[in-house]
Amino acid sequence: MSTKVSKAFLYHALFVICVAVPYINIYELTFALWSLTVFVTLREKYSLSFLQYIGYFLSILVIATIVAFFQKDLNSYSVIRDITYLLKPVLGLTAGYQLCKNYFKNPMDVVVNTAAIIAVLHLGIITHAYIFFHVRNINDLRMYGGYFSDFEVYALIILLFYKKFELDLSKRRILIYIVLIAVSSALYLARTNFIQLVILFLAMSGYFVINRKSIIVFSTLLALSLVGYALIYNSNPQRGAKGLEALFYKIKIAPFEPFKTKVDKHDWVDFNDNYRSYENIQTVRQVSNNGWKAVVFGEGLGSQIDLKTRVWLQTSFMRYIPFLHNGFMTVFLKSGLLGVCLYLFAIAYFFRSKQSNVPLVNQINLLFVGTFFFLFVSNWVFVGFYNLFDTKTLLLGFLIAYRERLNKSIPS
Repeated sequence: MSTKVSKAFLYHALFVICVAVPYINIYELTFALWSLTVFVTLREKYSLSFLQYIGYFLSILVIATIVAFFQKDLNSYSVIRDITYLLKPVLGLTAGYQLCKNYFKNPMDVVVNTAAIIAVLHLGIITHAYIFFHVRNINDLRMYGGYFSDFEVYALIILLFYKKFELDLSKRRILIYIVLIAVSSALYLARTNFIQLVILFLAMSGYFVINRKSIIVFSTLLALSLVGYALIYNSNPQRGAKGLEALFYKIKIAPFEPFKTKVDKHDWVDFNDNYRSYENIQTVRQVSNNGWKAVVFGEGLGSQIDLKTRVWLQTSFMRYIPFLHNGFMTVFLKSGLLGVCLYLFAIAYFFRSKQSNVPLVNQINLLFVGTFFFLFVSNWVFVGFYNLFDTKTLLLGFLIAYRERLNKSIPS
């Protein structure tokens, strides 16, 4: 028994480290650690469905690699960089899948315990920034504390539906975790995380099944959203404001920010507020100008988008960027429409869930249905699976493995 407990602790610790490392924002470290984790936790057997699933992402990489052979003046650093970036979903899913071991009495406990640790670290960073760096506005808060945390939102949903997910924790600890993770998640001030919370909550409540009740709920939410947005819009929050007004301004521009078809790069406000749209416009224009082969198969590894102007992105001014905020456009640049189709199949995987005789499997399936809808939002504004800070691939790989384990427990 002592050996099993020891192994469970080691794998849990490794899972926590794998989830935590992307928050440091050093992708080379993330890639190295996730690669090492995949290597040291290799399984003897993998399900065919899981291999098929990661095959979608590997196919996107293969297409980009083949296209690269026909390109001229390739930079070896850019090619290697793109290979590591395009491998990120594969590494995350595989590491999560392999870390879900039988040593864990209840893998769901591992997920929420990990999220609680991440939340404590996040709140500690924010407190430190508040005291020592006198952070008082949203932009600085997000710069120090991070821009989003999908993992914590997933864990919060699992905690809110703790009975359905059969958590083996006391009600007191569950309540503490809910408060802790909810506060931490809210302090990222990420619009996509708020949307994620709503989508996953609706999915777990069964409202994505079309019936009279779900239609009433969605109609009510739509009406409330429109009224709420109208109130915020008419309050006319200003750019550069602090506190709640800054959040309201971000909400005000949110519906148009990633979808505009014309952006004036010489108008600083228009360009800055709608930068995501500008990226998309330049990507479609550049790839289309390179002919139908580029549209179908992309521009391959090492390709970059010329923004036609220098833009401050995280740490430096850049004119040529290899990856965009939009996950679909990123794949389109590297692997064309063929790659985008493969990526859509990968997303659709989470919608194709079979009813099970195991109640917990059905709850995981509901969470996956919510994931299907959320991934469209995530890919449109935060690169989806290809975001360098993303940790949800670890969680999804972990849950895929746990679902397989539960299905195997069904007597034949």
